[in-house]
Amino acid sequence: MLRLALYQPDIPQNTGTLLRLAACLGAAVEIIEPAGFDVSDRHLRRSGLDYLDRVAVTRHRSWDAFSAWRRAENIRLVLATTRGALPYTDFAYRDGDCLLIGRESAGVPEAVHAAADARVVVPIRPDLRSLNVAVCAAMILGEALRQTGGFPRAD
Repeated sequence: MLRLALYQPDIPQNTGTLLRLAACLGAAVEIIEPAGFDVSDRHLRRSGLDYLDRVAVTRHRSWDAFSAWRRAENIRLVLATTRGALPYTDFAYRDGDCLLIGRESAGVPEAVHAAADARVVVPIRPDLRSLNVAVCAAMILGEALRQTGGFPRAD
């Protein structure tokens, strides 16, 4: 199963969109705190609507706690970043990868960049800054699922 990690998310509506995306596509979600809003089940339920019961969500109290968990589970970390050199469509994803999305307001700090096993970018026009994190995550998760044969089947 692929995982979608949200690094200290700022905007509850984007988090809700990402929870719904993960529920619909069968990915787990890792929320790395602190967030810019209350990430209790009550508040996540408001932003994730009725999809919260359909997605596995794990909260990590800090980057260090997330990193320790990831190392113990031997999970490869793929960072989506505007500073990536490799287009997300050229990367070879594996089942079990964790796709990390940064904060809406600031991305991720240098230590997180350094800890990533890979850094991918969604290429956009050079005169524009970046895509919305939920749009970026959807594009990358879709490509990773395509490559790994992980799209849910509509039998």
